[in-house]
Amino acid sequence: MYPPELVQPMKDDLTSVGFNQLVSPDEVDEIIENSGESLLLVVNSVCGCAAGNMRPGVKLSLEHDKLPTTLATVFAGVDGDATTQARKYFLPYPPSSPSIALFKDGKLVHFLERHHIEGGTAKMISENLCEAYNQYC
Repeated sequence: MYPPELVQPMKDDLTSVGFNQLVSPDEVDEIIENSGESLLLVVNSVCGCAAGNMRPGVKLSLEHDKLPTTLATVFAGVDGDATTQARKYFLPYPPSSPSIALFKDGKLVHFLERHHIEGGTAKMISENLCEAYNQYC
């Protein structure tokens, strides 16, 4: 568990651009089941690849013409119950922090695991997400 004052700026990095911070399993279930047409659900993390690649790439993807109707995030290592619940929806993918999931009508349709994120750039992540938005949003 990380101190709240340490992770708050990392949470704010996504909530400041429209992401809903989910902190309970019920919130995760509610947003996945009632998100509308499409949902981007980000597993945020304190790691360097989240700060250097994932969050910047996700934010850059929000400049695209087509976007998910709903944006949400859970924070691994902080909001453990919410993160565990979100990961149930990511199966068959193993737990991965950070990670990015795109849902359409409550079904997982696109997923980026840590190994896709840590080796890429923010631009590459954004481009990958924008292609998925074009297909599913």
